[in-house]
Amino acid sequence: MRMKINSYNIWTIGCQMNEADSNKLASALDQLGLTKKENSEEADLVVLNSCVVRQSAEDKVSHRVSISQEFKKDRPDQMLVLMGCMVGPQSENLRKRFPAVDMFVRPQDFDPLLRQISETNDLDLEGCISNYAQSDPGISCHVPIIKGCDFMCSFCIIPYRRGRQVSRTIEDIVSEVSILVHRGVKEITLLGQTVDAYGHDLDENVDLSDLLSHVNEVDGLERIRFLTSHPSFMSEKIIKAIRELPKVCEHINLPIQAGSDVVLERMRRPYTNDHYRRLVDDIRNIVPDVTISTDIIVGFPGESDEDFQDTMKIVEDMQFSKVHSAEYSNRPGTIASRQLKDDIPIQVKRERRKMVDALQQTIQDTNNRKSIGGHHAVLIEGRRKQQWYGRNRNDKLVYTGTNTENLRNSIVEIKIEDSSPWSLTGSVTKTNLG
Repeated sequence: MRMKINSYNIWTIGCQMNEADSNKLASALDQLGLTKKENSEEADLVVLNSCVVRQSAEDKVSHRVSISQEFKKDRPDQMLVLMGCMVGPQSENLRKRFPAVDMFVRPQDFDPLLRQISETNDLDLEGCISNYAQSDPGISCHVPIIKGCDFMCSFCIIPYRRGRQVSRTIEDIVSEVSILVHRGVKEITLLGQTVDAYGHDLDENVDLSDLLSHVNEVDGLERIRFLTSHPSFMSEKIIKAIRELPKVCEHINLPIQAGSDVVLERMRRPYTNDHYRRLVDDIRNIVPDVTISTDIIVGFPGESDEDFQDTMKIVEDMQFSKVHSAEYSNRPGTIASRQLKDDIPIQVKRERRKMVDALQQTIQDTNNRKSIGGHHAVLIEGRRKQQWYGRNRNDKLVYTGTNTENLRNSIVEIKIEDSSPWSLTGSVTKTNLG
C-alpha cells in the first residue's frame, strides 16, 4: 500500500499550453492539501510535464526522467509521473524505456492522477476541488480556451498527442478569468494550438471575437492577449474585435512557417504566400498600430535554396515584430516523417536559421529605434538586474530603472529613451494608469 502523498514538485518544459497545464494541476494538488516543494528530491509526488515538438526538447525530457529514476532507487516510495506530449494513446514503449515511472498522463488529462492521489490520501476528489484556476497566478496568466487541433500539418505531432480540437464554453472561460482577476491577475492570455478556431466545434455559433467581447467585460481585468493564431481562421470579425475592444492588446502571433508555396503545400498548410501577405495587409489596415510576430521552420524536407530565399523575402517584406525560428526536427509518427525524407543537412539547417535570425535582428533593431521618444503604457511584471520590466500592449519588452518605488503589478507610462533589437528602455512619466 502506497504511503500518503503530502507534497509535490512539477517540472515543465515546452509551450505556454504546457505551462498552463502544470499550473492547473498545481491548483488541484493545492486543493487536495499537498504542499509544493521547490526541490523534487523532497517531494512525495514528482510530475514531469513533457514536450516533444522538437528532438532537443524530447532529449531534455528523457534526461530528466533518467535522473528522476536514479533518485527513486533511494526513495522507492516517491511517486513519479510522466505527463504531457511525450505520452500518447499507447504507453507500452514508454513503460519499457522508463520502468520506474508510476503513471503516464496524457496532456490535460490529469483526472486519473488526481483520483489515485485522492484514493491514497482517503479524500473526496469532487468535494475538494472547486475549480482548476491557478492558485497563485501573479499579474499575468494563461487561460487555455481550446485544446487539440484539427489541422494535420505534416511536421506536427500535437494532434496525435492532444487530439482534435475541443472548445470550452464562454461561461466556463469567463468564470475562470473572473476567479483569476479576484486573485490579482490583470492580464490574461487566451491559449490554443489554433486559438482563432475557437468555437467552431460548439453548437452556439460563437467564435473568438464573441469570447473576446465577453472577457473584455470582466471587471478588474486590464489586458487580453491570445495565441497562437492560424491564417485560415483569422477573420475580419476577429480583427475588428482587436480594434474595438479596449482591453484586447494590439498584437497577433500569426505563424507562416515558410515563405515558399511549394514548402507550404508539403507542410499541409492550407494557404499561400500571397494569401498570407494579403491577410497581413488587411490586419494592418484595420488595426494600424498592430504588431505581428510569426513562426518559421527552416530546413523542411525538400527545401531548396530558392525556397529558403522566399522565406527570407517574406521576413524582409513583412517587418515582423518577432520571428520564432526553428530548424526542422523529424517527429516519428507525423506525416512528414512517414512520407518525406529528412534530406537537408544539419549544418545547412543551422546556417539558414542563423540567416533568418540575423535578418530579423536587424529589422527589430531598426523598428525599435522608431519607438525612442514615444510614451508607452507598460504592465510591470517584476525586477531584473536592478531594473523594473514589463510589456507594452504590442508585446514589446520594456525596462525602466529610474524609479525606486515598488512598481510591481502596476501599469505605468514610460518615455522610451533607448532601444536594442530585443527591448526598449526609458523613464517612468506616470504611475497607476490601470
